Amino acid sequence: MDFRDTPDEAAFRADVRAFIDASLPTALREADTLEAGVQGEAMRDWRSALANKGWIAPHWPKEYGGGGFSVTEQFVFNEEMAESRAPDVGGMGVQMIGPILIRFGTDEQKQEHLSRITGGEAWWCQGYSEPGSGSDLASLQTRAVRDGDEYVLNGQKIWTSGAHRANWMFLLARTDPDAPKHRGISMFLLDMKSPGVTVQPLITMANDHIFNQVFFEDVRVPARNLVGEENRGWYIGAALLDFERSNIRAAISMRHTVSDLVNYAREAAAAPGAPALTGATRNELAERAVEAEIARLIAYRVISIQKRGAVPNYEASMNKLYRSEASQRAAHTGLKLMGLYGGLYKGSKYAPLNARFAHSYLATVSSTIAAGTSEVNRNVIATRGLELPRS
Repeated sequence: MDFRDTPDEAAFRADVRAFIDASLPTALREADTLEAGVQGEAMRDWRSALANKGWIAPHWPKEYGGGGFSVTEQFVFNEEMAESRAPDVGGMGVQMIGPILIRFGTDEQKQEHLSRITGGEAWWCQGYSEPGSGSDLASLQTRAVRDGDEYVLNGQKIWTSGAHRANWMFLLARTDPDAPKHRGISMFLLDMKSPGVTVQPLITMANDHIFNQVFFEDVRVPARNLVGEENRGWYIGAALLDFERSNIRAAISMRHTVSDLVNYAREAAAAPGAPALTGATRNELAERAVEAEIARLIAYRVISIQKRGAVPNYEASMNKLYRSEASQRAAHTGLKLMGLYGGLYKGSKYAPLNARFAHSYLATVSSTIAAGTSEVNRNVIATRGLELPRS
């Protein structure tokens, strides 16, 4: 594979860099600030700058409010955004449900939702996992029963990222309890303000409010909010996960993490009276750097498949699996390198790098669960990639 840009790609990359240099607020350029989830004026200015360029959803067709980027342009754009540590403002609406509506949605659904996503009016969450249906998602029990021009929804979702901020949810529910489990599921779009929807927070061990559990009690969903055919939602949902698992941003973020850790180790070793870095420490840092580079190359493989007009499947699972487990190892290395100080949490003036690695050590536990567990992704790789028989 030739990793060099073509002349057109190089010119486009220069344009993206110039835009970021001119438009990205200083408050959003620092990793520690980003991890704190900076909101307010800086984020509004950044969102406005992207919207004016049509770059909130750069990979969408222009008729739907996107930038009309080619696959290559999208990759270059995402790569440069990640290199600059620029925050993504589109969320699940842009990255996940938007592409699904463009591909499977009705004209009415596209008209109602796509412009509200690119305009920053709609914030989406994902209703997939349930208390008894995580890795085996097809066993989900949330029911949607047709009643005239509506479906009546009852059940529960869990680990729902951002549900406390979202005003819309895309979800999977069982519409035919007698069908084989993969064939009786449908996808719906749900207004979170609907009567009968209750959101309860789930605070992680990293003290973050990211996840929630959501209860549905006789929630009425208009039939026009069914995505695709009834009882065929499993296959639409699986296609959506391919969008979720293909991510160059996360690979570059991992490289930034390793680079920050190496810089910290150098500065710590240069302090008066500090011991020199041991060979074992250097080797471990080198392993993390190699893993970050491998994650980037796997992401490049995914984009090479997309350039050929194909849809990555098991390759996207490879990308997600490797990256999520490597991120846990990077956090572990960071905490170990910092010693007892690494255990200090946010708010302590003695916490190295504003306690980023203490936080990531706890936060990355979920990395191998979210977007499909490592076990699920290994099964995808085994059956679809290696064509091994199902047990």
